[in-house]
Amino acid sequence: MDNITRLFDFPYYQLEKYNLTAALVTKYGNEWVKTSTQEYLDKANAFSRGLLRLGIQKNDKIAVISSTNRTEWNIIDIGILQTGAQNVPVYPTISEEDCEYILNHSESTYCIVSDQGLFDKINSIKGNVPRLKEIYSFDDIKGCKNWNEILELGKNTSNQQQVEDIKNTIKEDELATIIYTSGTTGRPKGVMLSHKNIVSDVLMSEERVPFVKGESVALSFLPVCHIYERMILYIYQYVGVSIYFAESIEKVSDNIKEVKPHVITAVPRLLEKVYDAIIAKGSALTGIKKKLFFWAVDVGLEYEPYGANGPIYGAKLWLARKLIFSKWKEGLGGNLSLMVSGSAAIQPRLARVFAAATIPVMEGYGLTETSPVIAVNDQRNRGFKIGTVGKLLKGVEVKIAEDGEILCKGPNVMMGYFNDPEKTAEALKDGYFHTGDIGNVDSEGFLKITDRKKEMFKTSGGKYIAPQLIENAMKQSRFIEQIMVIGDGEKMPAAFIQPDFAFVKQWASRKGLTLGSNQEIADSKEVHDRIQEEVDGINKKFGHWEQVKKFEITPEVWSVEGGEMTPTLKLKRKVVKEKYQKLYEKIYGNSDKI
Repeated sequence: MDNITRLFDFPYYQLEKYNLTAALVTKYGNEWVKTSTQEYLDKANAFSRGLLRLGIQKNDKIAVISSTNRTEWNIIDIGILQTGAQNVPVYPTISEEDCEYILNHSESTYCIVSDQGLFDKINSIKGNVPRLKEIYSFDDIKGCKNWNEILELGKNTSNQQQVEDIKNTIKEDELATIIYTSGTTGRPKGVMLSHKNIVSDVLMSEERVPFVKGESVALSFLPVCHIYERMILYIYQYVGVSIYFAESIEKVSDNIKEVKPHVITAVPRLLEKVYDAIIAKGSALTGIKKKLFFWAVDVGLEYEPYGANGPIYGAKLWLARKLIFSKWKEGLGGNLSLMVSGSAAIQPRLARVFAAATIPVMEGYGLTETSPVIAVNDQRNRGFKIGTVGKLLKGVEVKIAEDGEILCKGPNVMMGYFNDPEKTAEALKDGYFHTGDIGNVDSEGFLKITDRKKEMFKTSGGKYIAPQLIENAMKQSRFIEQIMVIGDGEKMPAAFIQPDFAFVKQWASRKGLTLGSNQEIADSKEVHDRIQEEVDGINKKFGHWEQVKKFEITPEVWSVEGGEMTPTLKLKRKVVKEKYQKLYEKIYGNSDKI
């Protein structure tokens, strides 16, 4: 088993090398239930046998939608892949319309959901998905078939040889999964990743993450439907890490204290929340304790790796760690020694302070189309540089185009977009994937992301936002003439709105409101509340992470003459953002991203 080439090889490798008693651990009620490596494989094989008895054929698609990460997801993932079918993971929070599109576009024949809410969502659109034969659920749900029925179908081992025969035919270059990622066109694109794409990224990335093989414990809570957490789960399996699944994002703090993990994966927004919670506790202190706390924070904010600040700083850091930072670590279970961050840029101040607290954040970079990691920081061998996404993985090639765009080539680059040769040809040229991000590689080999080539951006939670889609939907309201969605690197999308002043004045007159000037309209609570109703209604068309959470009304008419619009009436986003910097600060606070 030393030569891993397919995704389902990972648990077999783990069985041979580590044979964990707690390979996968999920909390049901108040009890953490452990699944050993052997039981994991036994159930995966039973699931494969059951699928074959259901009539699943090679290259069939099975959609999987789960509200939380859990043991069952991993069992069915391996079970599906061993039959030569493909696992199509779907975000649980997307709209019914997008769910319907993905199920139809992917040609999924079965859908497995985790809970009642998701069953209701899929069941309501089932009639519009002609290929969909059946819905199964992890939880016991009245009127829904249970995934245990497939396990039961596979209880008889008489067709295990058929499973083995199919496995032996599956080559590394064959399609393993289709992951749908939002595109600027408005329709999700199905990224086709082969076994080789993901396996190569696992093997290359593992070299950058220091684990005590066979002994480390991880807590998993980022959505496994995204390739980032899914690839990390394969790494954990490869190096014999026990994987505990958090009950929910809300309970991560409690679960960390219970599980005492050595490693977690995170996104910047989560790290911001952790940091804010720590600072809030420090602010509640009094006297000398409070002074010491914030002295330590100030020391942490000056941190540079590898003793670059000299011996005097080193002495201060030693004291800060002993008196204050050690308590931070205790609050995170006591064992946490590594956080791997991806999906969006982390604020350098957070990278500094967590590294000072001996809970370093190793920031990386990649995309769904690159399986996902292209580069990642590593504390060892001077491979950690704050403000960068680390050095390129060995085996991944990056070149910077004339316009600064990052182009990537390697075994981890996708096969293409499912049933979309046109978009595939746009993204893959001369063997290079065009990332849409602007960046550079410095003299030490560290990759730095400096800008977005396209207008699409990510929140600090790592979710893509396509602003034009949201803006075009919002402008359908009579109240909204122009809108610019903002929030790159922030915790949520927000917007500047220029209302249709003439229409608003008519509306105000009908309501008996006297609103003379544009400034009065912009300042009016009644106008704000009415536009809020419009925004709330349109928000329902989008996933929760895309929804405009706050907005400010601008008193000027955006125009070519005013500099807010181009001659072809496109928004000059940079100009608008700079013009309304004070409104931006009002929405997000004193952000360092302005």
